[in-house]
This record gives sequence, structure tokens and C-alpha cells, in this order.
Amino acid sequence: MSHGLILFAHGARDPRWALPFEAVAARVRAARPGVPVRLAYLEFMAPNLPDAGAELAGAGCTRIEVVPMFLGTGGHVRKDLPALLDRVRAAHPGLHVTLHTAVGEMDSVMMAMAAAALATLGEPP
Repeated sequence: MSHGLILFAHGARDPRWALPFEAVAARVRAARPGVPVRLAYLEFMAPNLPDAGAELAGAGCTRIEVVPMFLGTGGHVRKDLPALLDRVRAAHPGLHVTLHTAVGEMDSVMMAMAAAALATLGEPP
């Protein structure tokens, strides 16, 4: 099976908003050069999730891992994202799509955010 990865983010009108997500995608591509990685957005930016899923299916992916690039599981991840994934599955019946935990709820990310916050305090006395 050929794996693909979709990093799913909210989107914004200001294209500079996407720069950190593009940096994450570039790091993933560098670490796993054989894995197709796409950014997909809920609104304001392209591609949307169904289009990104179609790109990966067209590239020969049979499995797609979807990582919500959200700090928590709010309404967009709980309601909007499953409906979009249903559209991808309906359009590509042989495609296995797995939705993962919102990135902000992963222990490694929470630890990194805590470390970043602590770093603002300087060295302990």
C-alpha cells in the first residue's frame, strides 16, 4: 500500500498565516521523501480536503493519514472534518482514510509548547 499524508488546517485570508504549516510539511517531506504530503484547508485557501485527497489518490496512494493541524478537537475537527472525509471516501471507494488526533492534543506537541512557554521565562534561578 502506498501511504499519503494530509495535514489539515483551518485556512485564512492572509497567505502568511500558512507559513508555519508549509514549514511543517517541508520537514515531513524531508524526513520521508517517498511519502506524498499535502496541506489541505477548511476554508479561504486551496486545496480543500476533497481536492487534496483526489490528488493523493491520483498519485497512487491507497492509504491516506489525515492529521488535523488544530490545537484541540473543536467543532471543525468534530463535525466539519468527518463530513469532508466522507466525501473523500465516497469519491475514492478503494482508498483507506485514517483520521488522527488533533496535533495539539498529542503529548509531544504539548511538551514542545510547554518548553517554548518555559523558554520565555529564561533560565531558572
